[in-house]
Amino acid sequence: MAVQLASTSQVAPAAQLGVKTSALLALVFGLIMLYGVGFAQPQAIHDATHDSRHATAFPCH
Repeated sequence: MAVQLASTSQVAPAAQLGVKTSALLALVFGLIMLYGVGFAQPQAIHDATHDSRHATAFPCH
């Protein structure tokens, strides 16, 4: 007797929405960290972001 197993890799739409939402939030947060925090008034926050940009070879000047 032969048994066939069907394997499907379907993801529920709710799970796909969660993944897309997480990716979008991570992108927005990253852009805020990259661009927005560089203009922050507290010098320590500005310096930390500035150093991070230099560490990743991101042009900031």
